[in-house]
Amino acid sequence: MNPRRLRAALYQAGLAAAVALVAWYFISNTATNLESRRIASGFAFLGREAGFEIGETTFIAYSAADSYLRALAVGLLNTFRVAAIGVVAATLLGALIGLARLSPNWLLGKLAAGYVEVIRNVPLLVQLFFWYAVIAENLPGPRDALQPLPGVFLSNRGIVLPAVASWLPFALEMPRLEGFNFVGGSALTPEFAALVAGLVIYTAAFIAEIVRAGVLAVSRGQVDAAYAVGLTRRAALRYVILPQALRLVVPPMTSQYLNLTKNSSLAVAIGYPDLVSIANTTMNQTGQAIEGIAIIMAVYLTISLSISAFMNAYNRRVALKGTRR
Repeated sequence: MNPRRLRAALYQAGLAAAVALVAWYFISNTATNLESRRIASGFAFLGREAGFEIGETTFIAYSAADSYLRALAVGLLNTFRVAAIGVVAATLLGALIGLARLSPNWLLGKLAAGYVEVIRNVPLLVQLFFWYAVIAENLPGPRDALQPLPGVFLSNRGIVLPAVASWLPFALEMPRLEGFNFVGGSALTPEFAALVAGLVIYTAAFIAEIVRAGVLAVSRGQVDAAYAVGLTRRAALRYVILPQALRLVVPPMTSQYLNLTKNSSLAVAIGYPDLVSIANTTMNQTGQAIEGIAIIMAVYLTISLSISAFMNAYNRRVALKGTRR
C-alpha cells in the first residue's frame, strides 16, 4: 500500500477509535450515575399516566389520565400548529415589508427600513414577553373587547375569530359575548397569540431583507426591458422581477423557516404548551431527563430535515435548467 494512503488510513482509524472511546466513557458514566440514583433508563415511562392537564389541545383529546406519550403528541401538534401558521404569515409579511423598502414612496420606504432595523436588533425572547404583556395584561376584558374587524375581538382572554361552521354550504360561525366571555367562533389564547405574533414579526424582518436583496439582484437590463415593452411597475414586478428573484431567495428562506420552527421552543417562557414545555414537565415528574432531551432533539431534527428536503426540492424545481444549486 502507498505509504501516504497507509498513514491516512491509520489517522482515520485513530480518530474513529478516539470518538468511540469518548462515546463509551459518556455512556458508561451516565449508566453508572443512573444506577446509583436508582433511575430506570428507557422509554417505558411513556406508557404511564401523565397526571397533568394541558391548557391547549386543539387537534386531539387529552386528559390527565392519558399517557405521557399522548401528552407529548399534544405538544408536538401544538408545535406544528405554531410553525405552520408562523411560516405562512412571516413569508407574507416579510415579502410586503421587503417590497415596501424598495418603494419609491420615501415615507413607506423609511418606515419599512425602521421596522427591519428595530425588530432584528431586539432579542426574540424580549419581544415574546412584550407581546404577551400587551395581550394578557394591557388589553381590556371581554365586555370591553376591541373589535378591529367584524367578528374579530381582542381582549385579555386572547383573540376571537369567526370559525367555519359548515363547508357545504359554506357558512361562518360568528363569536358573540355571553356573560363574561365569548361563545362561538375560534379562540386563540394569549399565549398562542403572543408566540405567533412574536415569531412572525421577528422572522419577517429577516425575510424582508432576503426579498429585498433578491429583487435588487435581478439584472437592471431585465427591468428596463419589462418597462420597454409597456409593462407597468406592478406588472413588471409580478411577471419579470419576482419570478427571477424567487430563484435567489429560496435557499436563504429555508434557513429562516428552520429558525422560526426552532425558535418556537421559546414558548416555554410564556406558558404555551409546546413540545419542549410538555417534555420539561414530563422530565420533572419522571426523572427521565436523558430520554426527554433525546425526544426533543429527535423531533426537531426530523422537522428540520423535512423542511430542508421540501425546500431543496422546490429550489431544484424553480432553478434554471442546466444550473446547480
